[in-house]
Amino acid sequence: MQPGADGPSSARKSKLGWVIAPLLIFGSLVAVFGFALWSGDPDRLPSALIGKPVPHVEFPALEGLVESGRPVSGFTSADLASGEVSVVNFWASWCTACVEEHPLLLQLKKKTGVKLYGVDYKDSSDTARRYLGRYGNPYDAVGTDSNGRSAIEWGVYKMPETFVVNGKGEIAYKHVGAITQESLESKLLPAIARAASAAKPVALEEVN
Repeated sequence: MQPGADGPSSARKSKLGWVIAPLLIFGSLVAVFGFALWSGDPDRLPSALIGKPVPHVEFPALEGLVESGRPVSGFTSADLASGEVSVVNFWASWCTACVEEHPLLLQLKKKTGVKLYGVDYKDSSDTARRYLGRYGNPYDAVGTDSNGRSAIEWGVYKMPETFVVNGKGEIAYKHVGAITQESLESKLLPAIARAASAAKPVALEEVN
C-alpha cells in the first residue's frame, strides 16, 4: 500500500467523528435530565447557578393583588440581597403540582419566617388572584413572568421550582418539582438553615 492511500478514508472518519461526538454529548445530557425528572429525584438536575448571584431580572407585581387592604408588590434581584435568607418559588394557577405543594409553602413560612417570594409563571392575573384567594397567600411579594423569559434566566425546567437564596443574593439551593413533606424536612429546611448559618459572623475565641 502506498503512503497516503488511506487519506480520504481517514478524512471521512474524522468528519464522522466530529458529527457523532456532539450527538453523543447531547444524548447524554438528555439522559441525565430525563432520569432526574422521572426517577423521583429532581434534585439531581444540574444547575450552573448554584453559588452564583441571582439573575438580574425584575418581576412586576401581580395586577390587582391586595393583602390587608394594600397592594402586594413585585420584586427585583436587589430585594434578594438584603442580608437575609429568602426563598423564591415559581408557580402557576394551571399547575396541579403547585396546588399539591401549596400547603407546604404555608408550612415553610410558618416554621421559618423566611421571606418568601412568589413568581406567577405564564398566567392570567385573574386566575392567579383566584388561586391565591382559594389556597392562601404565603408570599411576602408576588411577581409575574408573563412570557417566561425570566424563568429561562433562572434556569427553570418545570413548574413548580423553588430556590433558596442567601443574604448576598446568591442561589444556595434549588428544588425542581413539587415540595413534599419529606423534601421539606430533609432538604429545604436544612438548606435554609445552612444558608442562614453561613451568613452569621464567626465569633472570635477570647484568649486570656
